[in-house]
Amino acid sequence: MNWDLAIERNREALERIVMALFALVGLGEGGSVATLPRHLRSLVLRILRPAESAVRRLIVIAARGVVVEVRNIPGVTPGPGPKPRSAKVDTVGATPALPLLDPLKRFSFVPPRRRPKSFPRITFIGLSEPAPIPEDWFPSPDDPVNAERLCCRLHALKRALDDLPGQARRLARWRARSEARTDDRPRRLSVLRPGYPPGRRKRFRYEVDEVLRECHSLARYALSLPDTKIRRAAGHRLKHQPYL
Repeated sequence: MNWDLAIERNREALERIVMALFALVGLGEGGSVATLPRHLRSLVLRILRPAESAVRRLIVIAARGVVVEVRNIPGVTPGPGPKPRSAKVDTVGATPALPLLDPLKRFSFVPPRRRPKSFPRITFIGLSEPAPIPEDWFPSPDDPVNAERLCCRLHALKRALDDLPGQARRLARWRARSEARTDDRPRRLSVLRPGYPPGRRKRFRYEVDEVLRECHSLARYALSLPDTKIRRAAGHRLKHQPYL
């Protein structure tokens, strides 16, 4: 299989999607937007979540066979070698890195808290006036909401797409640390969570849905190869999921 061609084709499709999101939000290189209308932020999130999942799977494909050597692993006695630098790094304005691990599913039996849609206006005829309804009681699609976190996620996604080999080395370092750990703390066995990927939709609505499906299938196939180091990090044989 031509892995380089598959990576490049899906990377180009994801780049088009990310640039469309940048234009939709009005972001520039290294810029940020304080607020966005509620309906626009919801639209960007519906596309951003599956795009992040697709890029993670591209990183898994690009990291097949990549082996790195790391030091200062938790639970492992450090060997001889140069000590890490203790100089502080200025991280003000730095672009955050895309998380390599899928967020785990949340299982909660507590019913979600719902806000009442009506506002009580108790009054006495001739003695009091009805209480005014607060302006923010009923959410409006045009209400301005905070978008700083959203902008950070967009910049992290674009940075990961521009440097897939570097992200693959990040994944290889995480894999090496996971294999060398000897402590009893809980740890992830695989970067991909079981079942469907985050942001997956049963019915395709956007181009990113098709890209996510293809990237997820390719990543599962790459993990199932016998010579893949990521498979040994998982510690078990990965079977094909129904989403292939």
